[in-house]
Amino acid sequence: MSEHRNDARPLQGKVALVTGASRGIGRAIALRLAQDGAAIAAVATQAERCADTVAECRAAGVRAEAFGVDVADHAGVSALVAQVQERLGGLDLLINNAGITRDQLLLRMSEADFDAVIAVNLKGAWNFIKAATRPLMKVRGRIINIASVVGLTGNAGQANYAAAKAGLIGLTRSVAKELAGRGVCVNAVAPGFIRTDMTAGLEGKAAEELLATIPLGRVGEADEIARAVAFLAGPGGDYVTGQTLVVDGGLSL
Repeated sequence: MSEHRNDARPLQGKVALVTGASRGIGRAIALRLAQDGAAIAAVATQAERCADTVAECRAAGVRAEAFGVDVADHAGVSALVAQVQERLGGLDLLINNAGITRDQLLLRMSEADFDAVIAVNLKGAWNFIKAATRPLMKVRGRIINIASVVGLTGNAGQANYAAAKAGLIGLTRSVAKELAGRGVCVNAVAPGFIRTDMTAGLEGKAAEELLATIPLGRVGEADEIARAVAFLAGPGGDYVTGQTLVVDGGLSL
């Protein structure tokens, strides 16, 4: 680790667990927190999928380990959180980013597609919060849930996803009230349309129509979400809890 950077790193000595860390927003969050000095537990469905994320975080001069789990598996998540504490020496920050989509109009949406999205995007976050609450209370830690603007506005073809993200915002506010007395700040970040592997193929008329709905006239970058998370995870978030920080270029206005 570069010694001259240590004092300037606001998360030096902290341990951050980031779900969905293999790519996109989760990977950007893990790297940003690593640059701020946090050791990183990078979580995906298979640990090997986080190999690149771990390598990047280690290159930033911090400890980083990869972990694999189905976030909807309550027992598996509990075991993983214990492993993170053992291997990295504690837990200070929990970032619930893991999510899936199974988009379809309501009349065509299957029960399986609805259940899968709720299980991963909402119950998965609850599983990690449940498992991490006791260690986080000991250190006055932080929980940051990655929601979505569609949890605030709704979106045709995403009844399952919007319901899960709206639920995540409600979960954030409720847990914030429960844990405030123990010094744990709990917040959400609600991204708008962000450039990731899943959205990279959008082009032509579809891209033009999308940009027309965004007042700032461009899609967001994963690092812009990561910077919002870093703010809430660091000293700037000391007196912020129960809030949803919308980062969407004005899309939800």
